[in-house]
Amino acid sequence: MIVIINYGLGNLNAFVNIFKQLDITVKIANHASDLENATKIVLPGVGAFDHAMTKLNESGMRETLDYLVLNKKLPVIGICVGMQILAKSSDEGILPGLGYIDGVVRKFDTSHFKQKTRLPHMGWNDIEPQPGHSLFKDLEKVPLYYFLHSYYFECNKVEDAIATANYGTKFVCAVNKDNIYGVQFHPEKSHHYGVQLLKNFADL
Repeated sequence: MIVIINYGLGNLNAFVNIFKQLDITVKIANHASDLENATKIVLPGVGAFDHAMTKLNESGMRETLDYLVLNKKLPVIGICVGMQILAKSSDEGILPGLGYIDGVVRKFDTSHFKQKTRLPHMGWNDIEPQPGHSLFKDLEKVPLYYFLHSYYFECNKVEDAIATANYGTKFVCAVNKDNIYGVQFHPEKSHHYGVQLLKNFADL
């Protein structure tokens, strides 16, 4: 049972449609009790870091989420801001993140970019995944994903980074530590690349 956390952020129906297309059982969690039968969890997110943390903390699902991820070791994947709140903190706000992965969220410093560009980083970009990682199984050597962000995840442990992309500078776009995964891009907007990635997550 894939459970998608509804704390008011993210295009939940897009994820539901993909999992149904893959014939994978899925439901949306609106309350902590909806997480009881979860075997894997999707944590979507759009917008600002502090807003996302506030909404999650107020949802009534934070304590159950922490228990399922940290104690029961259920696989979880954070999407976009859902990935960023896996970190300890962000340059974008003052609230602490979930702290599931040792890292902080930084804003792109465009003053150091070699080419003229702007924020947010928006549109399609190729990524360089870690060879052989199960999250990127059965994908092209250079998969393409849709991005929309001005902040990126800075891992304190290099082994937690499983994919990078380039936007003026090389940055981490996917993370993994044990049962915890995160992707900065939007698989639900990334056509077959995103469908395959979500299938791979469901198959973990």
